[in-house]
Amino acid sequence: MSPVGILLQIIGGVCLLLWGVGMVSKGLNQAFGSALRRIISNSTSNRFKASAIGLFVAALLQSSTAAVLVVSSFAARNVITISAAIAVVLGADVGTTLAAQLMSLNLMWLTPVLLISGYAVNKAFSGSLYKYIGNALIGVGLALTALSMITSAAAPLEQSKALHALIAPMNDQPVLAVLIAALLTWLAHSSLGMVLLLMSFVSAHTIPVKLGLYMVAGANLGGAVAPVVMTLRDIPAGRRIPLGNLFIRAIGVVLAVPLMNVAILPAMAHIHSSPAREIVNFHTLFNLALAVVFLPFIGPMTRLSELVLPDKPREEDESLPRYLDPSAVDMPVAALAGVARETLRLSDIVQKMLQDTLEALRSNNPRRVQDICAKEEDVDSLYEAIKTYLARLDVKKFDEKENARYLQILTFSTNLEHIGDIIDKNLMELARKKIRHQDNFSRQGFAEISDLHSRVMESLQLAQNIFMTGDVKMARMLLEEKENLRSYEMHAAESHFRRLSEGVAETIATSSLHLDILRDLRRINSYLTLIAYPILEDAHQLNASLLKPKPVQAAKSKTTTKTSKPAPDAPLPEKY
Repeated sequence: MSPVGILLQIIGGVCLLLWGVGMVSKGLNQAFGSALRRIISNSTSNRFKASAIGLFVAALLQSSTAAVLVVSSFAARNVITISAAIAVVLGADVGTTLAAQLMSLNLMWLTPVLLISGYAVNKAFSGSLYKYIGNALIGVGLALTALSMITSAAAPLEQSKALHALIAPMNDQPVLAVLIAALLTWLAHSSLGMVLLLMSFVSAHTIPVKLGLYMVAGANLGGAVAPVVMTLRDIPAGRRIPLGNLFIRAIGVVLAVPLMNVAILPAMAHIHSSPAREIVNFHTLFNLALAVVFLPFIGPMTRLSELVLPDKPREEDESLPRYLDPSAVDMPVAALAGVARETLRLSDIVQKMLQDTLEALRSNNPRRVQDICAKEEDVDSLYEAIKTYLARLDVKKFDEKENARYLQILTFSTNLEHIGDIIDKNLMELARKKIRHQDNFSRQGFAEISDLHSRVMESLQLAQNIFMTGDVKMARMLLEEKENLRSYEMHAAESHFRRLSEGVAETIATSSLHLDILRDLRRINSYLTLIAYPILEDAHQLNASLLKPKPVQAAKSKTTTKTSKPAPDAPLPEKY
């Protein structure tokens, strides 16, 4: 075969290898990713357990990069501590070496079995998660095929004088070999793929074992670069994990390179004389040694990372949780108190969004609309942190009161997130439509919107108080206000249609906007009212009479109409 043909076959094999490795990682991530992420968030009570979980997760996902990014996002949201996250990463680095160990075995006889079974599983279970397992099996088969292809194509290069002249400088300059391998690994975004490629070259005697070991060290260094680059825009807490991983691997490379000739190379040959096995054994032992050496020093490393990347005040970023303490997950009272405070923060953001909504609907100011929509991203981020934290709590250890509080927090935070969606996707879209057409509400029409908005704001404040106190009287007031607000919405709609029949120009231009805004404000109020039902039900004060709306007078100004308050002994509905 011509040199060009050999080169094309090697390049094709490399592409197939990277594709196969990517299929394995992606397939297993899609099949088990959500469950594994829950395992990570729930199993980091100590560094040794966290490291074991990291090894298990990375062995399944076959991507230390994925594991680093997952724990970085958890650390940024204060779901796990920095120390636990670093321990997970140390275990994950070891876990990703297991695939290299597996593929270094003579498994070519298994390749057709993997391809056939993978295809069969993918087609037979195309509507379930099992199809991703099929993809992973196909990926393993493709990777094994690629390794055989590369080894066969590279074998003739053993006698190539040009190749020996090319690699001779790297053989004598280990730092250069490490840097080149690190760069190639970062470009490929797969340390596993690079290690397997080096294994093939060494097995074909295309490159010497010593150079292969230097380049494996570089591949481990390059594999830690990608997560650092991918998290550059994260907050300091999220960036510490990949940066700490890169720091650990860099120290490992610095210590390994001087010891290569005197200790590492003889040790690898003693363990196994096969060149391919020497490569993968060094890859595994390198990462295992880093985990053993650095696991006891996670505390000092965490403090060092905090000095290098100090936290910004969390008050500057509304999307970051402030009261979710990872160390309190085993103390139900403390954990629920913290997550309740976080939920109140969430309600404050939603309250600000709702408050600014009235001005956004009144004026044709796109900047105001943009600011409100930006707050919805904070709401989503904070709700995700609350939900993830609640998922970590062991509800089996809760008593009846704690379980009720848990459900109340989860329900209220979820309803607040829905309200944020209504404001962002519905009300702000209506505001944008009004801006595009440069419409204005009639004086009477905006007075009705303003009055209904005022009532909803009062309901939100009342719901916040009920969330913190569980007061039955306030729950009765909130439920009564729901029925009065429904009655007022109907009255406002009737007034709107009356102005339409009178031919009021502003009313005609904004008719659909007006009715949609009334509807969305009522939907928001309905979500707020849901907090009252369990409280009244537990107090046996839920009866049908409270669901009867009281007469509501027409609004005479923007916010003059108020809801009448129930007497303390007012009857309550039996069912809702």
